[in-house]
Amino acid sequence: MPQIRRRNLPRALIEHLAERVLQRDIPADQIGLFATWCDTFPEVPESPWFKRFPGMIACGEGELVKTFLRPGQVPHGEEVF
Repeated sequence: MPQIRRRNLPRALIEHLAERVLQRDIPADQIGLFATWCDTFPEVPESPWFKRFPGMIACGEGELVKTFLRPGQVPHGEEVF
C-alpha cells in the first residue's frame, strides 16, 4: 500500500487543495490535525480513499490527496483510519 506523498506535488494540485480550504472554510486546526496524521506515514489504498476529521474530510487516490470536503459532504472510496 502506498503512503501519502508530501513532496514534489503537482503545482495544480497544491493550488486546488488551497482553493478548497478557502472555499469550504476549513479551519486551520483541521489542517493541523491532517498534517499530524500525515506525519504518521499512514498507508492508503491505491484506489479512492477518505479520512474523516472532526471538521473536514480529506479525500485522495493512492499517494495523492485530491480534495478536502466539509463534514456532511459525501466522500467516495474506502475509509482509512
